[in-house]
Amino acid sequence: MDMGRKFSFIMWQMKLRFMFIVMYFLLMMLIRRHNERKMIRSRKFQFHATRLQYLDSIIGNSDIQCVNQLRMDRRTFGLLCELLRSRGLKATGSLVVEEQVCMFLHTLSHHVKNHTIGSRFFRSGETVSRYFNSVLNGVIRLHDVLLRVPYPVPENCTDERWKWFKNCLGALDGTYIRVRVPENDKPRYRTRKGEIATNVLGVCSQDMKFIFVMPRWEGYYYLVDAGYTNAEGFLAPYRGTRYHLSEWRDGFAPRNKEEFYNMKHSSARNVIEQCFGLLKMRWAILRSPSFYPIKTQCRIITACCLLHNLIRREISVDPMEHELIDLPNNEVEDNDSISSIEASDQWTSWRNDLATTMYNNWLGN
Repeated sequence: MDMGRKFSFIMWQMKLRFMFIVMYFLLMMLIRRHNERKMIRSRKFQFHATRLQYLDSIIGNSDIQCVNQLRMDRRTFGLLCELLRSRGLKATGSLVVEEQVCMFLHTLSHHVKNHTIGSRFFRSGETVSRYFNSVLNGVIRLHDVLLRVPYPVPENCTDERWKWFKNCLGALDGTYIRVRVPENDKPRYRTRKGEIATNVLGVCSQDMKFIFVMPRWEGYYYLVDAGYTNAEGFLAPYRGTRYHLSEWRDGFAPRNKEEFYNMKHSSARNVIEQCFGLLKMRWAILRSPSFYPIKTQCRIITACCLLHNLIRREISVDPMEHELIDLPNNEVEDNDSISSIEASDQWTSWRNDLATTMYNNWLGN
């Protein structure tokens, strides 16, 4: 009987010790998990604090830093964020709208890859990519706000560059933006110089803002270069006659009406050359091919034009324009998009009459 009790007591002690051991390990596991959660929360807090600090270093200190990093001052950046909020862009979790827009503009301005942006903002590459597309879609939705509504040169215009071109809506030209496309699509995008690029047709107003391309141009027209046919809606220069601004800087005076007309035409139409030059200077992503799908690349080009308009509209002195000098006119690039337009005898006669009037007025003065 005593032996039985003693055995039971020993078994009870062993069970008790086992329970204590199990409880000890469970307690240690709970403590370790608590410490791990605390460490993760601390690390998340540190990451969040670092993100906010980096964001504040760009948009919180000075307009100079903001322009250098995002191509716009702090006020314009804030306005863009509000416009995007009004079109549905929302904060998610700890990622505020300002951070989303900052990452997007930084990518356009410096053409850096997702993992580079991610390392600076402590975000994953997938997160950067997702919000890049989200902001891109938001900017595209602002087209009705940011695209310049075209207006014709008025009858009482006194601008020496434009006063002869009454009712002109602006200047039109094409430019090549290099892109990356799948191998089987490369023949469609290959230029005559062998580059893989998409041909962007642009129309800008007299103040270097991109405008709508209207489907009907009755009574109005655009100034185009010699790569286009002089036809209804497109007023081109005389071919085979001095035209580019660089040819008039050596003191050569126009010798006939065709040369004088070309000089004035070039002076006015140069606005589209400057507009494209400023666009590519501002957004590095347009200066070399990106790895986005071709549809996304085309949307990026549109977004860059819209943001260009916002900057031109909101900042009294464009921070990039002082770096822009008169661009040399390159060799004419064929623009297949309107090459099928036939010449118009009526517009040729009107151009001749306009050139005669301009030249006689200059001689008289």
